[in-house]
Amino acid sequence: MIFLDPSIAAILTLDGVSNGVIYGLIAIALVLVFSITRILLIAQGEFVTFSTLTLATLQLGQTPGAVWLLLTLALCATATELFDLIRRGAKAAIPRALLHNLLLPVALAAFTVWAAPKNFPLPVQALLTLCLITALGPLLYRVVYQSLADSSVLVLLIVSVGVHLAMTGLGLVFFGAEGSRTPPFSDARWSLGSVMVSGQTVVIILSALMLLIALWLFSERTLYGKALRATAVNRLGAQLMGISTTLAGKLSFAIAAFIGALSGVLIGPLTTVFYDSGFLIGLKGFVAATMGGLVTYPLAAGGALFVGLLEAYSSFWASDFKEVIVFLSLLPVLLWRSFSAPVQLEDEA
Repeated sequence: MIFLDPSIAAILTLDGVSNGVIYGLIAIALVLVFSITRILLIAQGEFVTFSTLTLATLQLGQTPGAVWLLLTLALCATATELFDLIRRGAKAAIPRALLHNLLLPVALAAFTVWAAPKNFPLPVQALLTLCLITALGPLLYRVVYQSLADSSVLVLLIVSVGVHLAMTGLGLVFFGAEGSRTPPFSDARWSLGSVMVSGQTVVIILSALMLLIALWLFSERTLYGKALRATAVNRLGAQLMGISTTLAGKLSFAIAAFIGALSGVLIGPLTTVFYDSGFLIGLKGFVAATMGGLVTYPLAAGGALFVGLLEAYSSFWASDFKEVIVFLSLLPVLLWRSFSAPVQLEDEA
């Protein structure tokens, strides 16, 4: 039997915290989208993998396949929006729709195609990756989910499964079956007793803290943030007060895509990412979000740290079953919530 000495425990704890921070970001994105739109965004993990693989492709001086997905979604969103505006007789809104749904995505795609072979420094490539993946979010909502906004949670869940499968298949087409890693943002290392702390770990933790502060400021100090909070509390009430739930849905998807893109950029140097890695990454974020009831951000973040630590220690004691152990940890939470929470039937109206 292998005993766990303090130095190994410290290493596992550091590794668990690093992974837990990434899972926490994904969990926060899932809670955000679900509370505002009632959509369980199963494809959140695909934003992570697309981000890592896009950055790796830019490192090779090649045009990433996410560009073609962006252009396809832009064309579909533009056609859908124009048809809807013409049908409602709102022709005055057509120029604005063309700007948001077509011109800006096309400009971003063209800039990416131009910049890919230039081999810009890593921070510039990372910033371009963040912009490219973030732009996919609102377009995805417009093309797939906007017309289904008032559907039941079950319908939205089935659609989300389809989106996940489609994006996984597209990831194979765009990036191939080979996994990729990206270079770290910092090669520095510090010794804390018997533990070596890498600069990438510090970058992950600091980036997550900065993102959480930015989200808090956005939620508390901006009009759009307050509109998102109102929509999350009461969707119908927000509509009656003049808040566009369509805009709230697009904005929530943009934030979720940005969080996924940032997570992919941060996790790339730590592990090899494949086209289908998003399923496990997103599922672990879902476990953490479920621990928070899909409504509470602090509990979701705490659940993510628990998942990260549980995964790290499970890899030491039973590496072949670490995934099973992580997912089984969800069962007690579900049982506790099923007994403690009152039964609520969804309104079919």
